[in-house]
Amino acid sequence: MDEKEIQSFLVISSVVIFLVLITMISLFLLFKKRKNALLLKNEFAKKHFEQEISKAKIEIREETFRNISWELHDNIGQLLTLAKIQVQNNSPTDDIKETLNKSLKELRVLSKLINPDVLKNMSLEQAITDEIDRFNRLNFIKSTFTIKGEQVNIESKIEIMFFRILQEFFSNTIKHAKATHLDIILNYQSNNTLVITAQDNGLGFDINKQNHSGIGLTNIKSRAKLINAEATIASELNKGTKLIITYKL
Repeated sequence: MDEKEIQSFLVISSVVIFLVLITMISLFLLFKKRKNALLLKNEFAKKHFEQEISKAKIEIREETFRNISWELHDNIGQLLTLAKIQVQNNSPTDDIKETLNKSLKELRVLSKLINPDVLKNMSLEQAITDEIDRFNRLNFIKSTFTIKGEQVNIESKIEIMFFRILQEFFSNTIKHAKATHLDIILNYQSNNTLVITAQDNGLGFDINKQNHSGIGLTNIKSRAKLINAEATIASELNKGTKLIITYKL
């Protein structure tokens, strides 16, 4: 190999090495850029998730206080008014005691709800049970709650979101659906899947025509998506509405 060939070889080798280095640096910078973008995206998603959890907690608390206010005014207030009338009319002592005992029982239930530590440490099953018991106790709507399969512990933040989604469905059922029955099922399936079903026998609606935002459908679906769950709503006019939430444990 003569001197010119050696020089050509060195030049070509240098160019190849230079191009390889440039390519490696470019790939490294691209990788770093994508990594930083992914980290920022994950950080944003984390903050958004925490914000939604905080928002759900506030909404649950607000709904709880609305319920307490309603029960104090319409339920306990009526019981105490009845007791007052019974006293004024010299009703039998046993009747007065029974009315006052009912009032005390209702107050104990409300005092439990007011305690923030109780709400903080309450499981999804207990939160739903208390809500259903309240509906039945006040003759608000005939409700049932069923748990199927072997229960699995779920992160409290996920439970909070599930409960808030259900509260939105309950609110729509009671305020707009004119339903007489509400049934809730938590089904812990053997394939590590939790299926939550909430169904009423109310007016229902045409999904193709209904303004979804009016019943919180969009909000329900977005909150389910936030916790990697899937929410679907099926409804027919005069046949009720069904909410199904599917979550991989």
